[in-house]
Amino acid sequence: MTNHDVVIVGGGIVGLATARDVQRRQPGAKVLLLEKEPAVALHQSGRNSGVIHAGVYYAPGSLKARFCAEGKAQMRAYCDARRIPYEMCGKLIVAVDEDEVARLKALGERSRANGIEIEALDGEQSRALEPDIRAEAALLSPSTGIVDFGEVARSMARDVTEAGGEIRFGTRVTGGAETVAGVRVETNQGPVSAGKAVFCAGLWADRLARDFGAEVDFRIIPFRGEYYRIRNQRSDLVHHLIYPVPDPARPFLGVHLTRKMDGGFTVGPNAVLALSREGYKRSDLDVRDTLSVLGYPGFWKLIAANFGSASQELSASLFKRLYLKRVQQYCARIKGTDLEPYRSGIRAQAVWKDGRMVEDFLFRETEHTLHVCNAPSPAATSAIPIGQHIGARLLGG
Repeated sequence: MTNHDVVIVGGGIVGLATARDVQRRQPGAKVLLLEKEPAVALHQSGRNSGVIHAGVYYAPGSLKARFCAEGKAQMRAYCDARRIPYEMCGKLIVAVDEDEVARLKALGERSRANGIEIEALDGEQSRALEPDIRAEAALLSPSTGIVDFGEVARSMARDVTEAGGEIRFGTRVTGGAETVAGVRVETNQGPVSAGKAVFCAGLWADRLARDFGAEVDFRIIPFRGEYYRIRNQRSDLVHHLIYPVPDPARPFLGVHLTRKMDGGFTVGPNAVLALSREGYKRSDLDVRDTLSVLGYPGFWKLIAANFGSASQELSASLFKRLYLKRVQQYCARIKGTDLEPYRSGIRAQAVWKDGRMVEDFLFRETEHTLHVCNAPSPAATSAIPIGQHIGARLLGG
């Protein structure tokens, strides 16, 4: 059993960014990254909308707001240095009725409080930018962009190995414990020992945190986000990303129209309960995962507080015409025949026992371990400063 200085569990973009920061802080350290899949970024990091977020939606003073502000600049700098293509196409947040116009103004104020470049547009100005989009008013965020985060993650993996680190694929953590000197991690490929361990395990964050003695006063609830790719439309249907105004009656943002780096557009995601933590298809079922959700009081409290929106999300998932109706709120040109199924993603959402969703990034620590317990969007945008934050807490400096 070879001893390492730091072992990192999880080959998503946050785990890889953490490995890079550990190597920066301690050149020559023996760094090992464990990934249960045959490649990096096969889950949340490779199944998201691919948006470099500006930070418009996040509460001032939150870790999300701070890391997103730092992350969008660092992500662009990283892509420039590695010649990874990205596009700063900007985002248009559109209000489709007068109720949304009032909420749009409040969102603009929050954006300015976060120091985000934002421009308020009236309906005429909005339609001049996007003639095929319905808008009574809009906010323009020019510092929002798109990138393939899977490509970014693969580049970071090369950084890690070129700096002397090791990545072991097909290695699933099955348990472990802290020792006097560090951590012993049990895997399907044998045990691993290290002085420190970082768990960037996404959908499995709560279970691994509990295994290693961290405080777990939440549970990961998996929500599947379903997307469609738009076909049969001209390539310049929209020039910006088209996003909705947040609805306080809904726990999630709702469907939006997103440009893709490989061309074309997608719409989505919705948010429906997944019956498996990696249940990317409706038919996927894992009994343990399902019982874990159904037996958690926080889940039922979350559903009770959001029953109407949860019912609508499920209906839109089951009936394509209802999903289409949401899309046509913004763009009436899109028809049912234009919606082609696209790969779904799973959001690893931490939920408190009282039914509230954990709204910010969440970390838990023991003497020798650090656990990333909640890292939904904008975690990909924020991956580099998240890695720096973890490195500082783990190693100091």
